[in-house]
Amino acid sequence: MMTAEDNETLTRVGPGTAMGAWMRLFWIPFYPSGGLSPDSQPKRVKLLGEDLVAFRDSDGKPGLVANACPHRGAPLMFGRNEECGIRCVYHGWKFDISGKVMDMPAEPEQSRMRERVRLKAYPCQERNGVLWTYMGDAAEPPALPEIEFNLVPAENVHISFRVQECNWLQALEGEIDSAHAPILHGRIDGGGAINQWVAGQDLRPKFECKRRDFGVSIASRRIVDAETHYWRVNQYMAPFWTLVPPQSKFPELSGHAWVPIDDETTLCLMFSYTPATPLYPKTREVLANGHRGRETGHASVNAFEPQPPTTPYGDFRTRFRPDTGYGFDYQSQQTSWFSGLPGLWIQDAACQSGVAPIFDRTQENLCASDTGIVMTRRMLLESVKAHRDGGARPAGADKPETFMVRAISMHLPAGADWETAGSGPMTARVGADFGYVL
Repeated sequence: MMTAEDNETLTRVGPGTAMGAWMRLFWIPFYPSGGLSPDSQPKRVKLLGEDLVAFRDSDGKPGLVANACPHRGAPLMFGRNEECGIRCVYHGWKFDISGKVMDMPAEPEQSRMRERVRLKAYPCQERNGVLWTYMGDAAEPPALPEIEFNLVPAENVHISFRVQECNWLQALEGEIDSAHAPILHGRIDGGGAINQWVAGQDLRPKFECKRRDFGVSIASRRIVDAETHYWRVNQYMAPFWTLVPPQSKFPELSGHAWVPIDDETTLCLMFSYTPATPLYPKTREVLANGHRGRETGHASVNAFEPQPPTTPYGDFRTRFRPDTGYGFDYQSQQTSWFSGLPGLWIQDAACQSGVAPIFDRTQENLCASDTGIVMTRRMLLESVKAHRDGGARPAGADKPETFMVRAISMHLPAGADWETAGSGPMTARVGADFGYVL
């Protein structure tokens, strides 16, 4: 059972917290590139509890700056994005993407304040449709992490963003828990691909976990028959990444970044990609628009309920939330869907967020299927405390190649070692196919 103190350490991410400081060692994906256009409306963003504004200047360069103007604290979310800078509407102070003052129209021309005042700003980079920021205190930020979804050609990947109303760890733990998948996502009427899935034939998987430089491999074994075992290996990658194995009916790799907005809200970046070929057009259509009125693993274009510009990530708020009941339908629970919830990501989100934004983990009763969660928590606590107490840095903070990893799902002879058999397929190589038969 987890202590209240450890639960606090893992879930609190704001400035001055041990977890927040550890996460700042890494580059953080924070916005889709296509969501910001030159001189367009600035967007309110919140990351690790910090109130920020994202914009793209006249030259197309992305900026991420504090929302509060350093003059009198007026909100820059209402700022004028013009002529290579963002201008506060209160007194007209203007700043570039580095936070340098460009203009102070209400001050005397000879004032030296322009040399002293800076707006807090974080460096940004973009790659393959995703904007990243580095919020650490290193004089020279490390290289962007090499995570395969963000390296393959654009035609191979589909990316979506949404907000989830719970702490980042609750969301992450839901994805490294593969025991729930054939149960929560199943049907009671015998229809659908999940019910035909091999994982659904053995609901008592055996788990084996291994620590890695990147995080933790969580392997689950299911018995197919006397000669064959089915192994699925999910991956947790520091600080907030999860990778999900492919299925034969859905031959793509997928995963999430569970980026903390604050202690009680999470930005969910989901990616689905094929490593060697373009995504099927039908797959991309279903991921973007849903399937027969239901949601897939991605939030569809129909799921969003945009909020005012004063709401952080207002463009990525959905109508499936605790206060709306997630679209739960008791009738469908009686006749078709085991959960009564309208789609994959909603089913997960409702279970992760439906009780409390931060669950009291001292009340849990963990069991054999939670082996991966236990090891991940232990690794996180050790890594965070080692950084807090001695400045230790995890491998992935400085070695971008650490994250060239894949999740796998393989049929192996009974008794075969999953780690040996999966060593090659678990190594990501841009342009290389799965390396085994799904």
